[in-house]
Amino acid sequence: MAIERGQPMQHPDSHWRASAPPLPDCPPLQGAAQAEVAIIGAGYAGLNAALELAEAHGIAATVLEAAQPGWGASGRNGGFCCLGGAMIEGDQIARRHGARAAADWDGYERAAIERVRDNLARYAIDADAGPEGEVKLAHSPRALAALRAEAGAECTLLGPGDLAGWGLGGRFHGGVFTPLGFPLHPMKYARGLAQAAMRAGVRLHGDSAVTGLQRDGAGWRVITAQGSVQARRVLWTTNAYSPEALLGWLKGRILPVNSAILVTRPLSEAERVAQGWTSQLMAYDSRRVLHYFRLLPCGRFLFGGRGSASARPAAHEAFQSVLRADFDALFPAWKGVETERYWSGQVCLTGSMLPWVGAVPGQAGLFVALGWHGNGVAAASEGGRRIAPALAGGQSTAPPLLARQPGRVVPPLIRPLALHAGLTLARLIDGPLR
Repeated sequence: MAIERGQPMQHPDSHWRASAPPLPDCPPLQGAAQAEVAIIGAGYAGLNAALELAEAHGIAATVLEAAQPGWGASGRNGGFCCLGGAMIEGDQIARRHGARAAADWDGYERAAIERVRDNLARYAIDADAGPEGEVKLAHSPRALAALRAEAGAECTLLGPGDLAGWGLGGRFHGGVFTPLGFPLHPMKYARGLAQAAMRAGVRLHGDSAVTGLQRDGAGWRVITAQGSVQARRVLWTTNAYSPEALLGWLKGRILPVNSAILVTRPLSEAERVAQGWTSQLMAYDSRRVLHYFRLLPCGRFLFGGRGSASARPAAHEAFQSVLRADFDALFPAWKGVETERYWSGQVCLTGSMLPWVGAVPGQAGLFVALGWHGNGVAAASEGGRRIAPALAGGQSTAPPLLARQPGRVVPPLIRPLALHAGLTLARLIDGPLR
């Protein structure tokens, strides 16, 4: 993974890292190397691309990771393997890009969930997979009416009186259950993919941040502090941690946004019953600045939310009190329950509000798979698989909708101000937690 903005190299003190089996450190790249394909980033997209290349095309890629596998979003997220990956859906995609594009995206989302399920089975990864389906909970009566209007035929509508029976007790006004997807342990999944990739012959180098990318004949030279890789084709999968200063073609086309998670100490059965939350379903609310949460198999409760406009340590620490106050408001019976761990990471938005899985225009042999909009467990896994045929010299199987280069969004220099203004406005529109 390439890093900028002073990101620390150590893993955050997350529940996932504390509860996942260790992965042997992947050695840094040393000296000059050659590869058919170089992949930058050992997260879900990069590792799935490497596995597909090895298994379907007989190509042993070289994967470079600035820290160790699972350091970035793939080891920090909430563990929601579900529909998503874009900021626009269904009717919005159809209006902007046509009905065929909307159908393609729907198929991609569903295939992505099955991709993760297949990975867990194929590579014998025990990632603590939980119950099927997810719930979107209405934060107001008006939001419930909107959820009912947009719910598909396969969804189950939940009124205010239904939530207790589903074990979803909190300050919500109803919701919609979608019977697709499942929760998992994201670090166990990421490390399981890394182990599978190494068994397949993939050369995986940790502590190998990319410092340069140069044309080298018909291919590319990827440069790190201690070595370089000459490759015919290169795939960037570094998402919100991409070095825009190094990649002029990417600059301004992505928007990193912070997301933070707290995990409580284990809750007793009596405490769970007191709040009325006993389900292990994935859940999130209908707010623009949303919260996502679930009861973990170990009895702890995970609660996350989109947060500060800055990735600086001071902003990270300050947002903990905001997130905890939101948690206390939504789950008042747990107000005195201690926070055991708190960490944050960055999600990647794009100018198109869609992932970008395709070739970089005007840069032959250079490809990207990024922009998962905070829902990358499934979408990024599928994106890595879909772009792999192009890395082998064929054609990507990603929907044409995702191959379009996103337009530019907020310039990097004014991002903190723009993000702060946008988040403040969204919170005002959402209204107070109640």
